[in-house]
Amino acid sequence: MPKKLLTPDYVLEASWEVCNKVGGIYTVLSTRAKTLQERMADKVLFIGPDFWTNKENPLFKENKTLLARWRKHALREEGLSMRIGRWMVPGQPIAVLVDFEPFFAQKNEIYAWAWDHYGVDSLHAYGDYDEASMFAWAAGRVVESFYRYYGLELTGERVVFQAHEWMTCLAALYVQQRCPAVGTIFTTHATSIGRSIAGNGKPLYDCMEGYDGDQMAQELNMQSKHSVEKQTAHAVDCFTTVSDITDRECRQLLGKQADVVLMNGFENDFVPQMGRPFDAARKRARKSLLTVANALMGTSLGDDTLLVSIGGRYEYKNKGIDLFVEAMNRLRLDSRLDREVLALVMVPAWVKEPRADLQRKLQTKNHEQVPLGDPRITHLLNNQDQDCLLGQMNWLGMYNRPEDKVKLMFVPCYLDGNDGIFNLHYYQLLIGMDLCIFPSYYEPWGYTPLESVAFHVPCITTDLAGFGLWVKGVYGNERRKGDGVRIVHRTDQNFDRAASEIRDDVLDFCRMDATQVEQSRKTAAAIAEKALWKHFFKYYQQAYDIALRKAKGRVAKF
Repeated sequence: MPKKLLTPDYVLEASWEVCNKVGGIYTVLSTRAKTLQERMADKVLFIGPDFWTNKENPLFKENKTLLARWRKHALREEGLSMRIGRWMVPGQPIAVLVDFEPFFAQKNEIYAWAWDHYGVDSLHAYGDYDEASMFAWAAGRVVESFYRYYGLELTGERVVFQAHEWMTCLAALYVQQRCPAVGTIFTTHATSIGRSIAGNGKPLYDCMEGYDGDQMAQELNMQSKHSVEKQTAHAVDCFTTVSDITDRECRQLLGKQADVVLMNGFENDFVPQMGRPFDAARKRARKSLLTVANALMGTSLGDDTLLVSIGGRYEYKNKGIDLFVEAMNRLRLDSRLDREVLALVMVPAWVKEPRADLQRKLQTKNHEQVPLGDPRITHLLNNQDQDCLLGQMNWLGMYNRPEDKVKLMFVPCYLDGNDGIFNLHYYQLLIGMDLCIFPSYYEPWGYTPLESVAFHVPCITTDLAGFGLWVKGVYGNERRKGDGVRIVHRTDQNFDRAASEIRDDVLDFCRMDATQVEQSRKTAAAIAEKALWKHFFKYYQQAYDIALRKAKGRVAKF
């Protein structure tokens, strides 16, 4: 008979991305918040940094009556300045934004504490290490304050604290030492040293078993981030990561296997309802995309154009943008292609401003088929002559000529509804795609392909992405007409082969009839349904149980 899992009465989580939309971790936390709130109504607290003291944070709604007595006590007795309110995401959980600036005055003492108690080497700190560490320390203090003010150690209520990424490691260590009855969980979404190895162009996967994490941290000047991450992984009650492929990194580079793999789930509340709302949203998206493309390039691309895209962060190699461009170029040069293809790269770069000439043409609805100055990019960049994508396109001779059946449009801005060209959110454009391609080289999980299938858009990804590896494990890797997700095998050495495989997959999609396309879209949606939080939350329950049992054993020793 399986043992009954211990469940927490309170869950407190800290992340740099609470009410601070930076990347995929924001999506992890904000989508899971609804599931947590449904199970533990207002016994869930998300702790984040307060960057918005002088202006309104659109993701946070302050409520000065919420936990007001504790907030006043913490400020008066402990010097903790917090704003408490609701995170404006589904579920609207309680969010605590803490001002960490005052702790810079104690930085040396804090680093000495981390060295004395856990052997964390902060001597080589630089850049964002100090800022993240002061936030982590403040977050740890917030947890301790909440725990003691409400007497949770006296009532015997079970409390779990989860820290996300190296930026909150000091919080986990602080809580573990100061509140020994609290079960601590540390989740690395990508090891700092693994990301650095990949980002520096070194072969991560072929040489994985030969890498020593400490040695590579010294070589890449990553000692402090690697040290705090490694020591925390070994010290907490439950160490977790987000995919099997990242767990391989953890075993080799941190010397610690994850206790539980917490795969990243999703909520699809924001996907329009099937039927008229969905069809109307898809139609609007396609019209907007084609209107901008035709104005930019002086073309007359119609609704039968195949719309293909890549999105995410501008990590050129890690996210596979280089491979995407190469594959699109091979498709452009392939005589078998008999359909117009518009490929979009929707990744935020160092954007300067929307193009005034494109804005004028869109406003005047000038249908003259004359391309603008550079018919490949919708916004001006600060470093346009040094941009990686435009440089690769120049090298390949991709200039969106009238005779090119594949045209590539670079949308280098945050699609937040106020970009000056589309004025739509990313999801409002994603729904209009026919196919998305995310050929990642380094991708611990991969929310972009999961977002794609949630909007019923089939996608191509790789087995170096956690999501791709999960799909492969569930569905296998056999290629069939009507696939919702296709998995491309990637290694450190097979760039050429992978580019040709992606080209062939797009050609295959172009040849599908309407019935096969519809089946592919339905299969994509079915895959997304399997990745909802209601299916993946059981892994968090396992992590809670491990952390609580370790904390219980630790307290029993005293």
